[in-house]
Amino acid sequence: MRKMKNRCIWCGKDPLYIAYHDEQWGVPVHDDRLLFEFLVLEGAQAGLSWLTILKKRENYRKAFHSFDCETIANYSETDVKRLLADSGIVRNRLKIESAIKNARAVIEIQEAFGSLDAYLWRYVEGTPEQNKWKSMADIPAKTKLSEVMSKDLKKRGFNFVGPTICYAFMQAVGMVNDHTTDCFRHDEIKNLTQSDVSSVRDTSCR
Repeated sequence: MRKMKNRCIWCGKDPLYIAYHDEQWGVPVHDDRLLFEFLVLEGAQAGLSWLTILKKRENYRKAFHSFDCETIANYSETDVKRLLADSGIVRNRLKIESAIKNARAVIEIQEAFGSLDAYLWRYVEGTPEQNKWKSMADIPAKTKLSEVMSKDLKKRGFNFVGPTICYAFMQAVGMVNDHTTDCFRHDEIKNLTQSDVSSVRDTSCR
C-alpha cells in the first residue's frame, strides 16, 4: 500500500493548495518578476485566505500584465477602473493602487540595489533560514526581521507590507523554511542546492 505523504496541516485537501505547498511554498525565489508577484499577492490576501488568492492567481497575471513592473508603474486611472471592474481579482481600490505604487517603488530599488532580489535577500544574507517548527502553532505570524523589512519597505513607498504580510512573503519565497519538521518538504527544501533553484535575476521589471 502506498504511504501517504505527511504535509503541513495548513494546505488541507484542496488540489490547488496541495500543489502550491508541494511545488512552490518555501522554494527560494530569485526572479524579480516573481518576487514582485508574491509581494502583490500577499498584499492582496490581507483579510482573505491564501487559497482565495491562489484561485485568482492566473487572473492576476492577465490583469496585471504578467507583473511587469515597468508597465504597472505607468498605469493610469483608466487602468484602475479596468481592474476594479475585473471580477477575476480582488476588487479593492486600495489594494489595486498599492500594486501600482509598489511597482514604482520596485523600480527605484532596482536602480539602487541592482535588483529586487539583491535588496530582499540581503535580509537573510543570501541564505534561507532553516527553522525547525514541530507544529503550525509554533510558527510565528511575524518576526523581528519581518518588522525591519516592513519598516524599510514602507519608508521606500510600499503599501500593504506590514510585518505579518512580510513574514508570509518570506515564507513563500523561501527566505525562511517554515515547513514543519514532520512535513516531507521540510528536508527537501533544506537540502536544495543552487542547481535545484532558478538563480535567474530577471531584470524585465526595469
